Amino acid sequence: MENRRILITGGAGFIGSHVVRLFVNKYPAYNIYNLDVLTYAGNLENLRDIEEAENYKFLKADINDAVKIDSLFEEYKFDSVIHLAAESHVDRSITDPLAFVKTNVIGTLNLMNAARKFWKDNFNDKLFYHISTDEVYGSLGKAGLFTENTSYDPNSPYSASKASSDHFVRAYGETYSLPYIISNCSNNYGPNQFPEKLIPLFIHNIVNNKPLPVYGDGRYTRDWLFVKNHAEAIDLAFHKGQHKETYNIGGFNEWQNIDLIHLLCQIMDRKLNRKEGESARLITYVKDRPGHDKRYAIDASKINKELGWKPSVTFEEGLEKTIDWYLENKTWLDNVTSGNYKDYYKKQYSR
Repeated sequence: MENRRILITGGAGFIGSHVVRLFVNKYPAYNIYNLDVLTYAGNLENLRDIEEAENYKFLKADINDAVKIDSLFEEYKFDSVIHLAAESHVDRSITDPLAFVKTNVIGTLNLMNAARKFWKDNFNDKLFYHISTDEVYGSLGKAGLFTENTSYDPNSPYSASKASSDHFVRAYGETYSLPYIISNCSNNYGPNQFPEKLIPLFIHNIVNNKPLPVYGDGRYTRDWLFVKNHAEAIDLAFHKGQHKETYNIGGFNEWQNIDLIHLLCQIMDRKLNRKEGESARLITYVKDRPGHDKRYAIDASKINKELGWKPSVTFEEGLEKTIDWYLENKTWLDNVTSGNYKDYYKKQYSR
């Protein structure tokens, strides 16, 4: 299908902006619609380089507003949805779980209801692609990997809300024959990530000589995935994946948090011309958060075997690229942390 009309939700966010950019640049015959409500983590500066592209349009809307979502489906005749819009920070979910239920569950249902209504059971060349997280699987012991058949066992309000949305997507597939694909990814990192997440937060704190808060003993293990590799996997799954299938997307790349932090400190010392060990002195151990999963690790062999995807960037390479980007884009980081980037929205998209 050449002239697709694709709605990408959460496209001004971290992962979403990389997916939007990839699709806009790679598929000039597609019409790409970026829907984002522009909360604290949505930043249109992430897409300045493609905002004037002929095949790109930004739509400011909230997926919790079912009436608005219906009107956009009717106006723009979307034939596909790539759904990334979500509340995603575990700490925030502990503070305000209901917000995560509203966006991650009800918002997803609003989108699927609109798709059902306007596709009218003619699902040829239609697709609802739902992006989820490995956190729905719970916590691993010292051995083993999450596969697509791992039982769900969420331990935080965030992961519970994403698990619920995954189940609803599958239920709509079975009950209403809605064509869907789900992918569950590991921890993403890279340019444009809001500095509440570990890597950009610590880069920002090291630059400003602020403490580096480490939960518990720092021995929590995560699988890290470079965001551009994730966007490439989403592209591949969208175009070649089997409907009603789930694909785990991971970096084959496990790190304990404290080891990652020491590596980050070493690279930052070198980049900032500091003495070795200077940044590591900023490490500060803090009280652990409730329900903290000990280890995540994804088995991404299915998408590798069936679709030929594998990460092209090692963690060390990706971390160097990420640090370089933040150091070269200090204004972006300063604007995000100060909130001044909201002036850009008013200037560019005031109505």
